[in-house]
Formats: sequence, structure tokens, C-alpha cells
Amino acid sequence: MIYISLKDGSQRQFPQGTTLLQVAESISPKIAKSAVAAVFNGQVTDLNTKVYANGELEILDFEDERARTVYRHSSSHVMAQAVKRLWPDTKFAIGPAIDKGFYYDFDTEHTFTPDDFKLIEKEMDSIIKSDYPYVRQELSKEEALKFFADRNEDYKVDLIQNLPEDAIIGLYQQGEFIDLCKGPHLPSTGSLKAIKLMSLAGAYWRGSEDNKMLQRIYATSFPKQAMLDDYLHKLEEAKKRDHRKLGKELGLFVLLDEGPGFPFFLPKGMILRNELENYWRDQHQKAGYQEIRTPIILNTDLWHRSGHWDHYKDNMYFTKIDEEDYAVKPMNCPGGILVYKQNLHSYREMPIRIGEMGLVHRHEMSGVLHGLMRVRAFTQDDAHIFMLPEQIIDEINGVMNLIDLFYKQFGFNYHVELSTRPENSMGTQEIWDVATDALKQALEAKSMPYIINEGDGAFYGPKIDFHLQDSLDRTWQCGTIQLDFQMPEKFDLNYIGEDGEKHRPVMIHRVIYGSMERFIGILIEHFAGAFPAWLAPVQVRVLPIAERHHNYAETVLASLRDQGIRVEADKRSEKIGYKIREGQLQKIPYLLVIGDKESDAGAVSVRHRKEGDLGAQPLGDFIAMLKNEISGRIIR
Repeated sequence: MIYISLKDGSQRQFPQGTTLLQVAESISPKIAKSAVAAVFNGQVTDLNTKVYANGELEILDFEDERARTVYRHSSSHVMAQAVKRLWPDTKFAIGPAIDKGFYYDFDTEHTFTPDDFKLIEKEMDSIIKSDYPYVRQELSKEEALKFFADRNEDYKVDLIQNLPEDAIIGLYQQGEFIDLCKGPHLPSTGSLKAIKLMSLAGAYWRGSEDNKMLQRIYATSFPKQAMLDDYLHKLEEAKKRDHRKLGKELGLFVLLDEGPGFPFFLPKGMILRNELENYWRDQHQKAGYQEIRTPIILNTDLWHRSGHWDHYKDNMYFTKIDEEDYAVKPMNCPGGILVYKQNLHSYREMPIRIGEMGLVHRHEMSGVLHGLMRVRAFTQDDAHIFMLPEQIIDEINGVMNLIDLFYKQFGFNYHVELSTRPENSMGTQEIWDVATDALKQALEAKSMPYIINEGDGAFYGPKIDFHLQDSLDRTWQCGTIQLDFQMPEKFDLNYIGEDGEKHRPVMIHRVIYGSMERFIGILIEHFAGAFPAWLAPVQVRVLPIAERHHNYAETVLASLRDQGIRVEADKRSEKIGYKIREGQLQKIPYLLVIGDKESDAGAVSVRHRKEGDLGAQPLGDFIAMLKNEISGRIIR
């Protein structure tokens, strides 16, 4: 007999050779029905796996990211099997799960078109209904090479050749189809429910233009049709909310051929941007930050010293001034460090928090540029905190509280990832361990759940990344907290300690918005351009019904402007219904209709963008209500 410890702390006894699915069934038929995969002794594995030793078990359902990866990778095998049945001469490359779906790369004489999708989906449905079990096999490298060479699967042979000589090669079979794969997979093809093929693309084998161009089919899958329908609905909604489309329609920004990757902000876009910056300044002043501004261009010696030259020069722009080499800054931290060095600091001053809205430039390839989301020039709401070692946990917690305040202000949920040492990094493993442990302690002190993101830290230190979730359930990495022991050493930063001696401070790099441009793009799509009143470029539009109402409309305009409200009037000789529709299309929070009754009573007839007709109100009451909404930064 063996003993299985469950996540709730309980322990159960089973015969050796029991499958993990049978364990799940013994816990609850409902849990077994929704189970996708399992984690046994820390390893994600198939539910079909038989266990012969004691261990710890966690059952994963589709809500878990690891389970979604298993579910969708299993789906990619079914798609490959369907393609093989329909076009038998097809060769197979790779078919991984990706965010929100999966793909497979094929080498075939047949040219896929969207018209093939229904045919492939029909064959996939047949495979799913056949309920073939996913059966794992293991071969030596030599056996696996022969197996796939005999089947003329060149890409699989190429993959296997790059594996160690003593590697155990995993294969998975469902029905007649066998694929190279380390797994894990679902118990059977019948576990799959709702599948949709999405799009086509070309992809070079191994990403190299020297290799053959393959055909890639993107698809997605869910355990319920309703979940797939919801996902497809949100995709359609995302197209309507595309910030590039809305940015143009609402007059916020433009992207021009004269400056690819360098956005132009228009007057209304600047209002939105300035309101975000004003909020940033208000909250940072309350949190004890001092604002600075550092130059955009600095001598290349600085970038050699900081380490950016070795780790980031391919993404930088350079110029010459007076025969000396200069670089356009890709990051703000060296400038902030130089500001710190202008004075001799005491331990009594610590922590020192300095922030800046710093314009940076990064050389992005033209193929990855995307509206405001991926640009070559952007403003970071950077801040750098210089502190005593014993202040690390408190300062990290303070930044986390500030980030939480900001994201809640805009109605965002978020999750946290801890990114650890990358391959191309500075400093010793010991220093990295100290920094990483400090971030873990801070997260655990706040009881904040987090995911480990191995190898994705900054080159100078580990970091906590904040991934916010928008109204369409998409996630965006914005905020970050980076703990740095390296830069203070490289720049010989000091403070005078209580003992009168020089000591080395510790440094935090952090952003909340991340990139102002990107955050604005996210907000446009999150709110579908219908910003809350405090952010809206135009907060009120006055709509006189006829020319005789223009004088009173001017009185209303003046009263609103005197109170700092952003207002405009539509005095065109158009029907009032047309003017209302126009105002709604421009997503203006409040429309004030003015006719005879309103003019006589000194009132306004109020229409709210979402709530519709709110009836007539005295002008003073409306102003007081709106000012309260704006000052409270309320999302209505």
C-alpha cells in the first residue's frame, strides 16, 4: 500500500499501481470529472499515471494555468491527427499550448485556407468522440531517431538530435497518431469539449529565415461551449475597443509614417495624459516622493558603467556630440543614481524616494510595433528608492500598497509574479539569493499569492511584476518592483551610518503605470474609450435645442468653465436626437439638453452616457454633483 497526502493536509491509502485519476475519483466524482492533470511530488503529470510510492498530490482543473496548458497541448495533438488524416503527406514540427490557445506548425504541399477550418474541426470532433486514450511511451534517443526517421518526420528527428545522448524520449499515441512529446496530457481525447480554429500564419522552422517556411494554424479550446462562446465574444469586443481605432475616432493620438513607433498626442489625448500624471504626482507626494527630471542623452561612459552597454546596447540609440559618444537613455535609473550622488547622505535621511516622468527611447524592430502598446519612445513613471538594508521589507510593502491603490482606482484586478535571475546577469549568486529572498519575504508578509517566473528578472536584480486584468479578462504587465544591490556597488553609492562610517545603500527601481503610452492604450480598451468623468477629455457637452436657446447655453458653458469643468457646446442646426447620438459616439460622460423649460427655470436636462435620461436638475445641483464625482475620481 502507498500513502497519498492531499492539498488539504489529509492522507489516504491506496494499492500500488493506482492511477491518479482513480485517486481523484475516490476523493469526489465531481473533482474527477473536472480534473485535467495532477501534480504529484511537485511534478505536473498525466492523470493516467500509476503511482507506486508515497507522495503529495494536487488535482488540477481548468482554472489552473498549468492545467490549461495540458488541456490545450492535448488539443494540438488532436488537430495534428485530424490534419494527418485529411492530408496524409503532412510533416509535423511543433504544437505547443500558448496563452488562450495553441498552434501547430505543418509542412505540407496543401496550402491551408480558412475554408479548411470546418473540415479540420469536423475531423477533430470525430477524434474526440472516438475517445482515444493518450498513451505514453518512452524510447532511448537511438530508438526515437529510428522511429521518426522511418516515418519521414524530419522535424522530429531534428528535435531529437539536439537532446542529450542518455535522454529518455517521450512519445504519446492517440488512435493511429503518434507524436514526439514530453507531456503531460489529458486521459483521453474524449476529455476535450469545445474547440475552435482561429487563424493562419507562416512560421520559419526554429524561427530562422534560413529554414523552410511552415504553415501555422492557431486554435483554442475550452471544457465548456459557454466558455468558448464567451471568449469569442470578448475577441469581437476587443476589435471594437482597439485603442488604435478609438484613439483616432476620439482624437486622442495619431501614429504617422514620419515617426513609426513615435506617437503624437493630440489635445484631447494630452488632457487624458495630464490627468493621469496629476494623479500620479498627488499620490507620490503623499507617499513621500520627490520629483526630479534627468537628461534624455548622456555620455556612453555612463552606460558602460551601469552595465546597460553589455546587456542592452542593441536596443539603444546613439549619437555624437563634440566628437564624443552619447546614448539616448533606454532607462532612467543611471540618471536617478547621479542625482543621489550629488549630496552626501546620512542614515537619518533614509529612505530617499525620488521619482520622475522620464522619457526613454528603445530601438524596437518595426515588426513588433503596435499602437501605444509597443513603441520606440515612451514615458516611464520611474521612481528609485535608496534605503538601509533593514528598510527593504517596509519599502517594498509601501510600493505594493501604492500600486494596489492605483490599480483599484481604475477598477483593475491583478496578479503577481516573482521573476528570478536571468542567464545574462550581473553579480554573484549569493547577492541574487539575498535579493530574491527579500522579495519573497515581502510578498509573504502581505500574504500575497505569487507565481515564480524563473529567469525573467532584470539583469541587475530580481523583480516583482504586477499583471493587471482588464474588462475583457486580458492581462497586461505594468507595475514592477526591482530590488538592486548591483548599481549601488557599480556607482560607489554611500551614506554615512550611525557609526560615522560609509555604508552601501540598497536600491529599488519601480514603476506603477509602467509606460504612460501603454497604460493609456490599456485604459482606452478597458473603458472602450468611455472614460470616467475625471479622465474624460470632454466632461460635458451642452446641446441647445434651437437657436433661441444659445444665450442660455453660453451661460451654462461659462458656469461650468468657472468651476474647472471641461465643457463644449454643439450649436449646429441639427435635430436634438442627432446631437445626442453624436455625443454618445464621442463617449462624453454628460450631455445637457437645453430647451424652453430649462432656460426659463435655470436648469439643465441631464443625460448620462450609461444611465440615460436623468431628468431636469437645477444647474447648481448638477455642477455640485459633477464636481464631487470628479474630485472623488469616481468610476460611475
